[in-house]
Amino acid sequence: MIDFALIGGSFVVAVVVGLTGMGGGALMTPMMMLFFNVPPLAAVSSDLVASAVMKPVGSVVHLRRGTVNLRLVGWLCAGSVPAAFCGVFLARAFAVTDAVKYALGVALLLAVAGMAAKTLLGGRGGSASAHDIVVRPIPTLLVGTVGGLVVGVSSVGSGSLIIVALLALYPALKANQLVGTDLVQAVPLVAAAALGHLLFGDFQMDLTVSLLIGSIPGVYLGARISSRAPGGLIRALLAIVLLASALKLLDASNTVTVAALAAATAVVVAGWRWRARTARGAARASSESTDPVRAG
Repeated sequence: MIDFALIGGSFVVAVVVGLTGMGGGALMTPMMMLFFNVPPLAAVSSDLVASAVMKPVGSVVHLRRGTVNLRLVGWLCAGSVPAAFCGVFLARAFAVTDAVKYALGVALLLAVAGMAAKTLLGGRGGSASAHDIVVRPIPTLLVGTVGGLVVGVSSVGSGSLIIVALLALYPALKANQLVGTDLVQAVPLVAAAALGHLLFGDFQMDLTVSLLIGSIPGVYLGARISSRAPGGLIRALLAIVLLASALKLLDASNTVTVAALAAATAVVVAGWRWRARTARGAARASSESTDPVRAG
Protein backbone atom coordinates (compact mmCIF):
# COMPACT_ATOMS: atom_id res chain seq x y z
CA MET A 1 0.00 0.00 0.00
CA ILE A 2 1.36 3.40 -1.03
CA ASP A 3 2.08 5.72 1.91
CA PHE A 4 1.51 9.33 0.79
CA ALA A 5 3.02 10.77 3.98
CA LEU A 6 6.19 8.74 3.37
CA ILE A 7 6.23 9.94 -0.24
CA GLY A 8 6.18 13.52 1.04
CA GLY A 9 8.90 12.83 3.58
CA SER A 10 11.15 11.12 1.04
CA PHE A 11 10.62 14.03 -1.35
CA VAL A 12 11.86 16.52 1.28
CA VAL A 13 14.88 14.35 2.12
CA ALA A 14 15.68 13.89 -1.57
CA VAL A 15 15.62 17.66 -2.14
CA VAL A 16 18.26 17.98 0.60
CA VAL A 17 20.29 15.21 -1.05
CA GLY A 18 20.05 16.98 -4.40
CA LEU A 19 21.21 20.23 -2.80
CA THR A 20 24.12 18.80 -0.82
CA GLY A 21 25.15 15.62 -2.65
CA MET A 22 25.04 13.60 0.57
CA GLY A 23 22.79 12.46 3.39
CA GLY A 24 20.55 9.95 1.57
CA GLY A 25 20.86 7.00 3.92
CA ALA A 26 21.77 9.25 6.84
CA LEU A 27 18.42 11.05 6.60
CA MET A 28 16.04 8.61 4.89
CA THR A 29 16.49 5.67 7.25
CA PRO A 30 16.15 7.71 10.49
CA MET A 31 13.11 9.47 9.02
CA MET A 32 11.36 6.14 8.46
CA MET A 33 12.25 4.93 11.93
CA LEU A 34 11.53 8.11 13.90
CA PHE A 35 8.46 9.47 12.11
CA PHE A 36 6.84 6.44 10.46
CA ASN A 37 7.65 3.75 13.05
CA VAL A 38 9.27 1.51 10.45
CA PRO A 39 11.30 -1.31 12.09
CA PRO A 40 15.06 -0.67 11.84
CA LEU A 41 15.89 -3.61 9.56
CA ALA A 42 12.96 -2.86 7.23
CA ALA A 43 14.00 0.81 7.03
CA VAL A 44 17.60 -0.08 6.18
CA SER A 45 16.54 -2.73 3.65
CA SER A 46 14.06 -0.53 1.78
CA ASP A 47 16.40 2.48 1.74
CA LEU A 48 19.26 0.43 0.27
CA VAL A 49 17.10 -1.12 -2.45
CA ALA A 50 15.77 2.33 -3.39
CA SER A 51 19.33 3.70 -3.46
CA ALA A 52 20.44 0.86 -5.73
CA VAL A 53 17.87 2.05 -8.27
CA MET A 54 18.92 5.73 -8.12
CA LYS A 55 22.72 5.59 -7.76
CA PRO A 56 23.60 4.53 -11.34
CA VAL A 57 22.06 7.68 -12.87
CA GLY A 58 24.63 10.08 -11.46
CA SER A 59 27.39 7.56 -12.03
CA VAL A 60 26.83 7.54 -15.79
CA VAL A 61 27.16 11.34 -15.87
CA HIS A 62 30.51 11.28 -14.07
CA LEU A 63 31.83 8.41 -16.20
CA ARG A 64 31.04 10.39 -19.35
CA ARG A 65 32.81 13.46 -17.95
CA GLY A 66 35.95 11.49 -17.07
CA THR A 67 35.85 12.41 -13.38
CA VAL A 68 36.22 8.83 -12.15
CA ASN A 69 39.39 6.92 -11.24
CA LEU A 70 38.40 3.35 -12.12
CA ARG A 71 41.46 1.79 -10.42
CA LEU A 72 40.47 3.55 -7.23
CA VAL A 73 36.91 2.31 -7.67
CA GLY A 74 38.20 -1.25 -8.13
CA TRP A 75 40.22 -1.28 -4.90
CA LEU A 76 37.36 0.29 -2.93
CA CYS A 77 34.88 -2.27 -4.26
CA ALA A 78 37.22 -5.16 -3.52
CA GLY A 79 36.77 -4.34 0.15
CA SER A 80 33.31 -2.78 0.24
CA VAL A 81 31.23 -5.28 -1.76
CA PRO A 82 31.92 -8.41 0.34
CA ALA A 83 31.91 -6.33 3.55
CA ALA A 84 28.51 -4.83 2.70
CA PHE A 85 27.08 -8.28 2.05
CA CYS A 86 28.48 -9.49 5.39
CA GLY A 87 27.07 -6.40 7.09
CA VAL A 88 23.58 -7.67 6.25
CA PHE A 89 24.20 -10.77 8.37
CA LEU A 90 25.26 -8.56 11.26
CA ALA A 91 22.13 -6.44 10.83
CA ARG A 92 20.03 -9.59 10.79
CA ALA A 93 21.65 -10.78 14.01
CA PHE A 94 21.10 -7.37 15.58
CA ALA A 95 17.43 -7.30 14.55
CA VAL A 96 16.33 -9.00 17.76
CA THR A 97 17.63 -6.02 19.80
CA ASP A 98 18.00 -2.27 19.39
CA ALA A 99 21.55 -2.71 18.14
CA VAL A 100 20.69 -1.68 14.57
CA LYS A 101 19.21 1.58 15.86
CA TYR A 102 22.28 2.27 17.98
CA ALA A 103 24.64 1.32 15.14
CA LEU A 104 22.80 3.81 12.93
CA GLY A 105 23.12 6.51 15.60
CA VAL A 106 26.88 5.96 15.81
CA ALA A 107 27.12 5.98 11.99
CA LEU A 108 25.31 9.33 11.90
CA LEU A 109 27.73 10.81 14.44
CA LEU A 110 30.59 9.61 12.22
CA ALA A 111 28.89 11.20 9.22
CA VAL A 112 28.63 14.54 11.05
CA ALA A 113 32.30 14.32 12.02
CA GLY A 114 33.14 13.45 8.43
CA MET A 115 31.25 16.45 7.09
CA ALA A 116 33.08 18.72 9.53
CA ALA A 117 36.41 17.23 8.44
CA LYS A 118 35.48 17.69 4.80
CA THR A 119 34.70 21.36 5.45
CA LEU A 120 38.03 21.89 7.19
CA LEU A 121 39.96 20.08 4.48
CA GLY A 122 37.91 21.46 1.62
CA GLY A 123 40.53 24.03 0.70
CA ARG A 124 43.06 21.37 -0.15
CA GLY A 125 41.47 20.35 -3.41
CA GLY A 126 44.00 19.40 -6.05
CA SER A 127 44.25 19.92 -9.75
CA ALA A 128 45.43 16.54 -10.93
CA SER A 129 43.48 14.47 -13.42
CA ALA A 130 41.46 11.64 -11.91
CA HIS A 131 43.50 9.20 -14.02
CA ASP A 132 46.89 10.52 -12.82
CA ILE A 133 46.34 9.75 -9.13
CA VAL A 134 48.63 7.04 -7.73
CA VAL A 135 46.36 4.55 -5.98
CA ARG A 136 47.37 3.29 -2.50
CA PRO A 137 45.91 -0.25 -2.58
CA ILE A 138 45.98 -1.36 1.08
CA PRO A 139 44.61 1.84 2.69
CA THR A 140 41.99 2.08 -0.06
CA LEU A 141 40.98 -1.55 0.47
CA LEU A 142 40.61 -0.92 4.21
CA VAL A 143 38.49 2.17 3.61
CA GLY A 144 36.22 0.15 1.33
CA THR A 145 35.94 -2.68 3.86
CA VAL A 146 35.02 -0.45 6.79
CA GLY A 147 32.67 1.66 4.68
CA GLY A 148 30.99 -1.40 3.19
CA LEU A 149 30.41 -2.92 6.62
CA VAL A 150 28.82 0.28 7.92
CA VAL A 151 26.61 0.58 4.83
CA GLY A 152 25.50 -3.05 5.06
CA VAL A 153 24.45 -2.64 8.69
CA SER A 154 23.01 0.87 8.69
CA SER A 155 22.66 2.09 5.03
CA VAL A 156 24.80 5.12 6.02
CA GLY A 157 28.26 5.86 4.72
CA SER A 158 28.33 5.25 0.95
CA GLY A 159 28.58 9.03 0.48
CA SER A 160 29.46 11.01 3.58
CA LEU A 161 31.86 8.57 5.26
CA ILE A 162 33.75 7.11 2.31
CA ILE A 163 34.15 10.41 0.46
CA VAL A 164 35.77 11.98 3.54
CA ALA A 165 38.18 9.05 3.80
CA LEU A 166 39.02 9.50 0.10
CA LEU A 167 39.61 13.19 0.73
CA ALA A 168 42.16 12.36 3.42
CA LEU A 169 43.90 9.65 1.35
CA TYR A 170 43.93 11.51 -1.97
CA PRO A 171 44.05 15.29 -1.36
CA ALA A 172 45.15 15.87 -4.98
CA LEU A 173 41.74 14.83 -6.28
CA LYS A 174 39.43 17.67 -7.30
CA ALA A 175 36.01 17.89 -5.65
CA ASN A 176 34.17 16.61 -8.72
CA GLN A 177 36.65 13.73 -9.01
CA LEU A 178 36.03 12.79 -5.39
CA VAL A 179 32.28 12.86 -5.92
CA GLY A 180 32.45 10.98 -9.21
CA THR A 181 34.77 8.24 -7.90
CA ASP A 182 32.74 7.86 -4.72
CA LEU A 183 29.45 7.73 -6.62
CA VAL A 184 30.63 5.04 -9.03
CA GLN A 185 32.09 2.85 -6.26
CA ALA A 186 28.80 3.25 -4.36
CA VAL A 187 26.85 1.52 -7.15
CA PRO A 188 28.21 -2.03 -6.60
CA LEU A 189 28.53 -1.33 -2.86
CA VAL A 190 24.86 -0.41 -2.45
CA ALA A 191 23.81 -3.14 -4.89
CA ALA A 192 25.62 -5.78 -2.79
CA ALA A 193 24.05 -4.50 0.42
CA ALA A 194 20.63 -4.31 -1.26
CA LEU A 195 20.97 -7.88 -2.57
CA GLY A 196 21.87 -9.08 0.90
CA HIS A 197 18.82 -7.36 2.38
CA LEU A 198 16.59 -8.77 -0.37
CA LEU A 199 17.77 -12.27 0.53
CA PHE A 200 18.22 -12.03 4.29
CA GLY A 201 16.86 -8.70 5.46
CA ASP A 202 13.34 -7.35 5.82
CA PHE A 203 12.68 -5.74 2.44
CA GLN A 204 9.17 -4.32 2.00
CA MET A 205 8.05 -3.46 -1.53
CA ASP A 206 5.46 -0.85 -0.54
CA LEU A 207 8.04 1.10 1.46
CA THR A 208 10.52 1.08 -1.41
CA VAL A 209 7.93 2.15 -3.98
CA SER A 210 6.87 5.06 -1.77
CA LEU A 211 10.51 6.09 -1.34
CA LEU A 212 11.14 6.04 -5.09
CA ILE A 213 7.96 7.97 -5.94
CA GLY A 214 8.98 10.77 -3.58
CA SER A 215 12.75 10.75 -3.94
CA ILE A 216 13.20 10.76 -7.73
CA PRO A 217 11.47 14.13 -8.33
CA GLY A 218 12.96 15.44 -5.06
CA VAL A 219 16.53 14.72 -6.16
CA TYR A 220 15.84 16.33 -9.53
CA LEU A 221 14.41 19.48 -7.93
CA GLY A 222 17.27 19.71 -5.43
CA ALA A 223 19.83 19.40 -8.20
CA ARG A 224 18.08 22.11 -10.20
CA ILE A 225 18.19 24.69 -7.40
CA SER A 226 21.55 23.68 -5.95
CA SER A 227 23.36 26.31 -8.02
CA ARG A 228 21.31 29.09 -6.38
CA ALA A 229 21.46 27.90 -2.74
CA PRO A 230 24.53 28.53 -0.55
CA GLY A 231 26.09 25.07 -0.40
CA GLY A 232 27.97 25.72 2.83
CA LEU A 233 24.81 26.80 4.65
CA ILE A 234 22.85 23.79 3.39
CA ARG A 235 25.59 21.40 4.53
CA ALA A 236 25.67 23.07 7.94
CA LEU A 237 21.91 22.63 8.32
CA LEU A 238 22.24 19.02 7.18
CA ALA A 239 24.90 18.38 9.82
CA ILE A 240 22.57 19.76 12.51
CA VAL A 241 19.72 17.54 11.32
CA LEU A 242 22.01 14.49 11.30
CA LEU A 243 23.21 15.31 14.81
CA ALA A 244 19.62 15.55 16.08
CA SER A 245 18.73 12.22 14.44
CA ALA A 246 21.82 10.53 15.88
CA LEU A 247 21.10 11.72 19.42
CA LYS A 248 17.47 10.58 19.31
CA LEU A 249 18.48 7.18 17.90
CA LEU A 250 20.96 6.86 20.77
CA ASP A 251 18.14 7.62 23.23
CA ALA A 252 19.62 10.92 24.39
CA SER A 253 17.34 12.94 26.65
CA ASN A 254 15.57 16.01 25.31
CA THR A 255 17.77 18.23 27.50
CA VAL A 256 20.97 16.73 26.09
CA THR A 257 19.64 16.92 22.53
CA VAL A 258 18.59 20.58 22.84
CA ALA A 259 21.90 21.53 24.46
CA ALA A 260 23.92 19.73 21.75
CA LEU A 261 21.89 21.34 18.95
CA ALA A 262 22.23 24.79 20.53
CA ALA A 263 26.00 24.35 20.76
CA ALA A 264 26.20 23.06 17.19
CA THR A 265 24.08 25.96 15.92
CA ALA A 266 26.30 28.46 17.73
CA VAL A 267 29.40 26.91 16.16
CA VAL A 268 27.78 26.99 12.70
CA VAL A 269 26.78 30.65 13.05
CA ALA A 270 30.24 31.63 14.32
CA GLY A 271 31.92 29.70 11.52
CA TRP A 272 29.60 31.19 8.92
CA ARG A 273 30.38 34.75 10.11
CA TRP A 274 34.10 34.04 10.17
CA ARG A 275 34.04 32.69 6.62
CA ALA A 276 31.99 35.70 5.47
CA ARG A 277 34.50 38.13 7.02
CA THR A 278 37.40 36.19 5.51
CA ALA A 279 35.78 36.28 2.08
CA ARG A 280 35.12 40.03 2.33
CA GLY A 281 38.72 40.62 3.43
CA ALA A 282 40.07 38.59 0.53
CA ALA A 283 37.81 40.43 -1.93
CA ARG A 284 38.93 43.80 -0.53
CA ALA A 285 42.61 42.85 -0.76
CA SER A 286 42.14 41.65 -4.32
CA SER A 287 40.38 44.89 -5.24
CA GLU A 288 43.13 47.01 -3.73
CA SER A 289 45.87 45.06 -5.48
CA THR A 290 44.25 45.63 -8.87
CA ASP A 291 43.42 49.30 -8.25
CA PRO A 292 46.18 51.27 -10.10
CA VAL A 293 45.80 54.30 -7.81
CA ARG A 294 46.08 52.33 -4.56
CA ALA A 295 48.73 50.01 -5.97
CA GLY A 296 50.86 52.95 -6.95
